[in-house]
Amino acid sequence: MTAQTLTETLPLDRQLRREILFARERVYRFGQATPLEKLTLPGHEPGPEIWVKREDLSAVKAYKWRGAGNRMAVLTPEEAVCGVVTASAGNHAQGVALAAKALGIRARIYMPRSTPKVKQQAVRHHGGEWVEIFLAGDSYDGAVTAAREDEKLNGTVYVHAYDDLQVMAGQGTLADEVVLSGKGPFDAAFLQVGGGGMVAGVSNWLQTYWPEMELIGVEGVGQASMKAALEAGKPVRLEHLDIFCDGTAVRQAGTLPFEICQGTLTRIETVTNAEVSRAIRVLWESLRCVSEPSGAMGLAAVLKNRAALAGKRVLIVITGANIDFLQLGLIAQSEGLASSAARTIRVRLTERAGSMLALLDRCFEGLNIADFQYGKQQEDAAWPAFTITADDPAALEVLPLRLAQHGYEWEDLTGAVDIAFRAIPLRGDLLNQPLFLRLEFYERPGALHDFLDKVVRGRSSICYFNYRQSGERIGRALIGLDFPTSELRADFLQALPEQGEGYRSCVAVETRAAERMGR
Repeated sequence: MTAQTLTETLPLDRQLRREILFARERVYRFGQATPLEKLTLPGHEPGPEIWVKREDLSAVKAYKWRGAGNRMAVLTPEEAVCGVVTASAGNHAQGVALAAKALGIRARIYMPRSTPKVKQQAVRHHGGEWVEIFLAGDSYDGAVTAAREDEKLNGTVYVHAYDDLQVMAGQGTLADEVVLSGKGPFDAAFLQVGGGGMVAGVSNWLQTYWPEMELIGVEGVGQASMKAALEAGKPVRLEHLDIFCDGTAVRQAGTLPFEICQGTLTRIETVTNAEVSRAIRVLWESLRCVSEPSGAMGLAAVLKNRAALAGKRVLIVITGANIDFLQLGLIAQSEGLASSAARTIRVRLTERAGSMLALLDRCFEGLNIADFQYGKQQEDAAWPAFTITADDPAALEVLPLRLAQHGYEWEDLTGAVDIAFRAIPLRGDLLNQPLFLRLEFYERPGALHDFLDKVVRGRSSICYFNYRQSGERIGRALIGLDFPTSELRADFLQALPEQGEGYRSCVAVETRAAERMGR
């Protein structure tokens, strides 16, 4: 009986354990073992001892090189001549490209048309002349369909991203490194789930050596395909899919991973996008690691259960760091707001000079204005919108009382679409002599108020305001002022110092831009 025949007669979990042992001999021709590091959580409240497997430090900045390399290393000579084909939104494609170049095997890689150029360039970097990239479909599913057609037409071997025994075994070698590190045993591991290849290989190996260990799968709330499969008793297709954590955005769990996870996972924990964003921030502040959203999901689940895990030893995996630069900025911005209690309100003011400052003086003392949007739309009333934050949620609770005490009419706009998209209308026909200023001020409590108080108060009315806190030490705002006469406008502009106390720069917007804003 050959080794291949013996393997095929074993139950799947035993097959996988056997193949992980064989994968030890193959994967390290494509990459090196990654570190296991200790993470200290911020704050003083009790929590677990966390150990982090740094797959983000691999050659392709993700764990996918392991499974792709192991699968391609067992191709027969005839299969290798025909080449391989795959579909991927990024990380798996880089793993296939890396293995293709190392083995001298042609690879045809299908990626969604929306794939950022930086990820396409990374695939070309790792694969060189051995890879071809084809853009097909608007999502991963569309790319898979095109790749499968290629498989049929050209006789190439399809290298699945997760639903393959050799791929799962390759991913399992990261757990082998954890066991061999001498840092264990651990009380629990929080393992993110996409199609299930990594969680299947890793949970199978950890359970073998530490059978008492809790193995928890982690999925995004809007992409919990393994949770749905375990509840249904078989893989099922999700109708709607959240793609914020794009590395785990899979509509249906793999058949083979599902079979393994039925016997290894203690439970599935789901996390929100906001919880993942917070985990990305913690990874940056503690390890100086820039994780992609799916890479931080395990930590997000740990943070969610921090109190319950106090005193325990916990393992997580940073599965990747291939994040789009623009997405990183959006995450940082959203996490900056989410780290404090926040509320968005719109307040009615009488349209007259000084009314805006009076509101700030009376009601916003001790609160932080994170966002300020206003455009004049009525002759006799103004409705500026403010997003207010405070470290202590109780501080926000007094704001409605203050507004009521001073007779202000207001409405809650927390989560409003027009606020999120910064739709700030302005009626130019209501303006007399507008002047628009680009202001840069030092981000400290009271700096913006001081500028309005010392420079603007009593000289003009505010007709436009666009400011959003960015987290920098310098705040930036576009302010529109309206003067009764051109002479007053000219006098103000002539007397306005470009630099002053509390602000770094204040300059008039060029004439054409001001004219457009005032229309």
